[in-house]
Amino acid sequence: MAGHMTFDALKDAVSAGEIDTVLACLVDMQGRLMGKRFHAVNFVETSFEETHCCNYLLATDLEMATPPGYKSSSWEAGYGDYIMAPDLTTLRPVPWLEGTAMVLCDVLDHHTHAPVPHSPRAMLKAQIARLEALGFDAMMATELEFFLFEKSFDDIRKEGFRDLAPISGYNEDYHILQTTKEESVMRPIRNHLFNAGIPVENTKGEAETGQEELNIRYAAALDCADHHTIAKNAVKEIAWQQGHAASFLPKWHHDKIGSSSHVHQSLWCDGEPAFYDPNASLGMSDVMRYYMAGLIAYAPDYTVFLAPYINSYKRFAKGTFAPTKTVWSVDNRTAGFRLCAEGTKGVRVECRIGGSDLNPYLALAAMLAAGIKGIEDKMPLAPATSGDAYDDGGAVEIPRSLRAATQTLRNSAFLRDAFGDDVVDHYVRAAEWEQEEFDRVVTDWEVARGFERA
Repeated sequence: MAGHMTFDALKDAVSAGEIDTVLACLVDMQGRLMGKRFHAVNFVETSFEETHCCNYLLATDLEMATPPGYKSSSWEAGYGDYIMAPDLTTLRPVPWLEGTAMVLCDVLDHHTHAPVPHSPRAMLKAQIARLEALGFDAMMATELEFFLFEKSFDDIRKEGFRDLAPISGYNEDYHILQTTKEESVMRPIRNHLFNAGIPVENTKGEAETGQEELNIRYAAALDCADHHTIAKNAVKEIAWQQGHAASFLPKWHHDKIGSSSHVHQSLWCDGEPAFYDPNASLGMSDVMRYYMAGLIAYAPDYTVFLAPYINSYKRFAKGTFAPTKTVWSVDNRTAGFRLCAEGTKGVRVECRIGGSDLNPYLALAAMLAAGIKGIEDKMPLAPATSGDAYDDGGAVEIPRSLRAATQTLRNSAFLRDAFGDDVVDHYVRAAEWEQEEFDRVVTDWEVARGFERA
């Protein structure tokens, strides 16, 4: 059994005793899978139509707290229900879990059955619909970078997240010998995901000790986000099965290079690449230039969706392959946006700002909204930068802290127009809460620095 399943195929597998569990999952604000494990017989008989969940799942944080200040759900409103509506086109086996299948769910209002507007999947679907109204389809791909550690999640947590030891002792970028030592984790990741219908291309060592990269073939925007989310969950589960921890924290140590999630994107029209013009400079069509102009101009507005946590901003540092400026360049990894495959039908733009902790639905939705704005306004694209973009004194800086990025999101007329005030305010509150939680904590760094000497 490999790839997607039809509902009829699921029913046959359940009848044959091959599948006994169905994971019905929504995607939360943090990009995690949340949901229920159904007995497969119950799912195919009744729950394939809908199930329910508490609406706090889209108004919480990494700790599953219930922060105040959300309009959509609260203690005052009683924390009611949402409907989880299985999208049966996403049915697939979960080969790394015995007898298990998975389906992703759309989140609907309990009373109106309308999509919950701040649901990540609904936000991306809304921008895809806007793009389709203009005659375009978005094809996108994300790169997943993460670290593997010697010990398990449980051991690391019990030891207070101290003295972390990556699975390797040296930079393993493209390194075949070192990554051979890690095949007990990486080989099942590749094969299980492929057998679950995720079009895995490859894995490789990345530019740090114990750092890995998983590349998935480009796909339609919604499929791309689905693939990313399922793959990220699988990486953690499969690493756990092998006794190791896999972390998508963007910057786990100040001396280590961080982990990113680069996003490749292009538009298509009637099955042809709309970004390509063989007669234009670099093969870039007017549509591509407008799209990129919007993407770059509004990058500060949507940075929260690429870097959602305090730690996210520790990654932006000169000489680390993480950009600091919102400029574009031709095949240049120091810029925030890299033009790839110039002069060919594969011409595309790679956004290098996002960290490994991004929620792909939010990131892709925000970038599509920016590109759409560029197309609608026929925004002119500034000339490409060249050389070391880190030293480009005239370039716009990426917001350097969550506090700064939250302020640009709060004040973004463009995103309020694209997503609606309630959606923007919802994610502003999420970012505010993250900052508030950090601000009240005394860190080890402060104690060690000032305990005696202050």
